[in-house]
Amino acid sequence: MTSRNILIVDDEVGIRELLSDILQDEGHRVITAESAEVAREARLSARPDLVLLDIWMPDCDGISLLKEWGNAGLLNMPVVMMSGHGTIDTAVEATKIGAFDFLEKPIALQKLLKTVNEALLHAENLPKTEMNLASLGKSQVINELKQRLEQISRSSTPLLLMGNKGGSVELCGHFLHEAGTPWLSLKDNEKLKTAPLALLEKAREGIIFIEELTALSVAEQKGLSLLLSNASKYDVRIICATIYSLPQLAEHAELEQSLVQLLANTHLKVPGLNDHREDIPELVLAMAAVLAESSGITYKHFDVAALNALRNTEWTGDLKQLEAVVQNLMLTSLGEKITLEDVVRMLEQFIGAVESTDQVLPIDLVQPLRSARDEFERYYFKHHMKLINNNMSKLAEISGLERTHLYRKLKQLGVSIKG
Repeated sequence: MTSRNILIVDDEVGIRELLSDILQDEGHRVITAESAEVAREARLSARPDLVLLDIWMPDCDGISLLKEWGNAGLLNMPVVMMSGHGTIDTAVEATKIGAFDFLEKPIALQKLLKTVNEALLHAENLPKTEMNLASLGKSQVINELKQRLEQISRSSTPLLLMGNKGGSVELCGHFLHEAGTPWLSLKDNEKLKTAPLALLEKAREGIIFIEELTALSVAEQKGLSLLLSNASKYDVRIICATIYSLPQLAEHAELEQSLVQLLANTHLKVPGLNDHREDIPELVLAMAAVLAESSGITYKHFDVAALNALRNTEWTGDLKQLEAVVQNLMLTSLGEKITLEDVVRMLEQFIGAVESTDQVLPIDLVQPLRSARDEFERYYFKHHMKLINNNMSKLAEISGLERTHLYRKLKQLGVSIKG
């Protein structure tokens, strides 16, 4: 059998060495990890074809790590759980979560080799790593988005998703897609006019996704209306996306308003990246992992300062812009890790200006304390006002100042409320 990369995760050095020797004798390349922390890094940098994962580890149990990889879209390799006698039930449960199989310790040689060979054959049928809704993060904003989508998934009504260009609208659509059924992302809108029923037949029991509602001509809108009226006969869900709000759609001269009203019956606003900045560090790591595995780019780790700088940046181009920055950082950064300096360099190219709390504040410290304090407060208020579009209620909440005191402070500092 062709040599493969196998990751062994176990806190017992004797087991790591024994399994490593056996699998190397079989011609495989072996990477070992004594903890979940090391395993996470090895999973991203070595991109193993198979993982042998112990259930009990000092820092994080194997089940939690398995779930973590699954939620991040990183479970595209077979995982074989290893367990002692007292954890067999847990190992069996792991197979329901996504593990391929389990091995009971002490592990018999023939059982090991048989399971490894079967798992490697199974690996050829696993899906490729890709971004999904779970990759977006764990913030309250994203958790509420998932909950709303889960409620929507219980029906088959048409859905209108409203979100930023380059954002996560399509990921939301995929969240509603049932594995094994058709997903038809319409690229040729002309077919709405020429063959709408053929589209329904092609997507039977699946989803038709239309990227931008306002891009449809009058004739194509009539075709979409035909799709909507016949979708239930084919058990097809229609999902339309737009970058516009409902009031903007209502004012759109070329849109058939009866169509807008029908789609508006079930609509959902998809939050932009700037609405859940706290998720950006984990999202960056997920993007880097997907890029490494899908594009063959060498994976590089991001240090904390680099991640903080990305978190504090204004992402007008949403996910697509962040993904472009991450890809360029991985391709052009010269060190083993991506640093704050790398991020500053890249953001200047993509955005033209960089704001990060980890950068040196643009304040002259060789001046009296009162002057330096006033200069810092100006920088502080201008920074937050830009992030929240001059929303005084939010600024009062962030700064902890009462509104009247806040207005007086801004006037004293010479900070314009209108920006």
